[in-house]
Amino acid sequence: MAIESQPRVFEASGGVWSQLRVEAAQAAAEEPLLASYLHASILHHDRLEDALSYHLAQKLGHGDLPALQLREVIRDAYADDPQLAVQAARDMRVVRERDPACRTYLQPFLFFKGYGGLQSYRIAHWLWTQERHILAYHLQSRVSELFAVDIHPNAKIGAGVFIDHAHGIVIGETAVVDDDVSMLHSVTLGGTGKEGGDRHPKIRRGVMIGAGAKVLGNIVVGEDARIAAGSVVLHDVAPRCTVAGVPAKPVGGPCCGGAAPAETMDQSLDEDYSI
Repeated sequence: MAIESQPRVFEASGGVWSQLRVEAAQAAAEEPLLASYLHASILHHDRLEDALSYHLAQKLGHGDLPALQLREVIRDAYADDPQLAVQAARDMRVVRERDPACRTYLQPFLFFKGYGGLQSYRIAHWLWTQERHILAYHLQSRVSELFAVDIHPNAKIGAGVFIDHAHGIVIGETAVVDDDVSMLHSVTLGGTGKEGGDRHPKIRRGVMIGAGAKVLGNIVVGEDARIAAGSVVLHDVAPRCTVAGVPAKPVGGPCCGGAAPAETMDQSLDEDYSI
């Protein structure tokens, strides 16, 4: 049976950034108490990366590393790697598409921990690639404190990634998350002990990981697979397979009838499944 496409998200001419500015201007008019905040964070800037540089620095800056100095670091990252801004726009779009509670781009930009934590990780990862490991660790620590999102700066995360609610997310040093993946709160992509080397999961395109799931070890979760909430995954998961349980085992047949679980966000299981 064909899957109906997701409703198209409205954007002003110019894409995510133009629409974000439209929403910010409307919100400033509707809520004067936040007008200065909205102007400083969004409306005073010409590009998404400039707004993110300011907004993330205001969030993450503190006494040891003031916002003004941190903003320069973030601006350097966006200038050196233009793909960071492309990823930020794509990440914002998929939040709007996949989260039924998200009605504007303004919400993830200003308020959602998953989006803020992911964009902050991207800056820490850039620092890691520049061999600025101490500053990358410092930023990782601040992100963990503020957003309850703990992503090692060396982890590799693609674009179009949606982290819903985000509280309690842990992604280890050698983990890989491909494009177009969705995960919910309290997900761990971790190791199985104190071994070194390549020891964390590889999550392929289109995967959805349910709330509280733990994926442990240097294993591969295949494209368009689905991991049920609360599962503990210790072995490879075949593409388009649904796994559930502790330890996780395959349940039911191929999932989602042709659409990627990361897009449908369908967490239901067949009524007759057994573990």
